[in-house]
Amino acid sequence: MHQLLSEFMGTALMIIFGVGVHADTVLNDTKYHGSGHLFCITTWAFGITVSLFIFGNVCINPAMALAQVILGNMTWGTFFPVVIAEMLGGIFGALIVYVMYADSFKHSYGKIDGVTMRNIFSTSPAVRNLPRNFFVEFFDTFIFIAAILAISEIKAPGVVPIGVGLLVWAIGMGLGGPTGFAMNQARDLGPRIAHAILPLKGKASNDWQYGLIVPGLAPFLGGIAAAFFGKFYLGL
Repeated sequence: MHQLLSEFMGTALMIIFGVGVHADTVLNDTKYHGSGHLFCITTWAFGITVSLFIFGNVCINPAMALAQVILGNMTWGTFFPVVIAEMLGGIFGALIVYVMYADSFKHSYGKIDGVTMRNIFSTSPAVRNLPRNFFVEFFDTFIFIAAILAISEIKAPGVVPIGVGLLVWAIGMGLGGPTGFAMNQARDLGPRIAHAILPLKGKASNDWQYGLIVPGLAPFLGGIAAAFFGKFYLGL
């Protein structure tokens, strides 16, 4: 139960930082409106670092949880409750952001289109090309999880949270442009579900085709590839 609570709260906090910074930069009448992609990517990176410092040895990512199953560090019986906890954390974190920014959402109705508002919550491609978008999310996730597995072998205190934050920052800056680098179903599908149930005006479609295929499936395959890389190359 402690692990499930940690996965839930760690994922929720990650989303509060991440979806929160998108709300901050996109919505009208916020302190940091229009701050740009570097502001957002840096906040995502630092937010994940803070979550890992607080909640410790957590996945906060279903793709990472699957990699841990393949590596023998998690059972299938644990995997499914962990994924549910992470998804619920993603939904809850996005709902918290909505409450925090409710006035700014109201001031943005009719001034910001529905797709832009949806993209506060979930990822979308810069150019829609599902096969290429799928490859990008697969490759981003492979790099992400394989690098975390390598970083985790460094046992010095504090290295993993800081290393993962730097990794997220680097991937976001170098590889995030095509799809927004979800690399995590709880990061994308959790807030996407929150967007679907929130009472937002002028909502765009939730684009479940893209959501389920690209940030939904590709991270699992990237996690599987990373696990095999960890097992057969890193010797984990």
